[in-house]
Amino acid sequence: MQNTTRSHILYSARRRQVLATGLGLGLSAFSLGIARANTAVKGDLVLYTSQLLQDAQQTVAAFEQAYPNVKVRWVRDGTTQLLTKLRAEFAAGAPQPDVLLIADELAMAGLKREDRLQPYKDAPFEGFPASLREPGGYWYGTKLITTGIAYNTAAKMAPKRWWDLQQPEALGQIDMPSPLYSGAAMVMVEAFTQHPNLGWKYYEMLAKQKTIAQGGNGGVFKNVSSGAKLYAALVDFLAIRSEQKGAPIHFVFPEEGVSAVTEPVAVLKTARNVDAARAFVDFCLSAPGQELVARQGMMPARAGIIPPPGFPKLGSFKLLNVDADRALDAVEADKKRFSALFA
Repeated sequence: MQNTTRSHILYSARRRQVLATGLGLGLSAFSLGIARANTAVKGDLVLYTSQLLQDAQQTVAAFEQAYPNVKVRWVRDGTTQLLTKLRAEFAAGAPQPDVLLIADELAMAGLKREDRLQPYKDAPFEGFPASLREPGGYWYGTKLITTGIAYNTAAKMAPKRWWDLQQPEALGQIDMPSPLYSGAAMVMVEAFTQHPNLGWKYYEMLAKQKTIAQGGNGGVFKNVSSGAKLYAALVDFLAIRSEQKGAPIHFVFPEEGVSAVTEPVAVLKTARNVDAARAFVDFCLSAPGQELVARQGMMPARAGIIPPPGFPKLGSFKLLNVDADRALDAVEADKKRFSALFA
């Protein structure tokens, strides 16, 4: 998932105060979840993030409230654009960020392969699904943005499984984002092709069902919510938030499982302020950090955190695991194979 609106922001003390009091998140109450501000960690911290602009503002404001002696300078952009910027900095011998908070683990796997990350093995990861931690501690997933089935409530067939979309009622009525455009769709391809009961045979079935695969999740959501299409593979929050507002759309976590973008956080090998970078990782994984994820309308990844209205509790659905290294090796060939199927 990407939003390419660019915003390079340096926070002043005054701006941090405005954000802490004016974002509608109740940050003064939110801070009560932190026993006391950590003043031992200090200095400048440079963050590159692909979060939505408002979410990034809120995350930085909350972190700086928890660590008042750390000043965060941050850049937000789409993951692809951030990686292009970062690789140009590597080539010039002047990488800027200490810590990354970007869309998916495939990007992190590429950076690890290039020896750009450093492990943080002791991050507080209790309560998270084991699959969200890179085995060596190089990155940690911070939330779950799952892809499941969304359908218009006018549809006669209510799917419960991914394979239900092979039924006659779904012929010519399925829409989905393209992995050539959507990071979440690419993660779905890798998760499915690594799953023995889904695999490429599932995508071959979708092609026979005359599925349309183009663009991103936003266009797919509009098609299903309007009734232009009845079924879709779609990220959870678009459908669930809309359903909560009374729209004729319903989201299903299929029995086989769902793929997930996990928005991982990682410390750069070239980080200048390792203590502050690790503190940022700690904050993202902490109960207050995960409560912030829920308040931003996303599914928290830590057990015991109440999800937003309409979202299920962690553990009530199955996650499809992805071997990031295997996916990284396959991704270019898989894009070509997908394109051939849905040309």
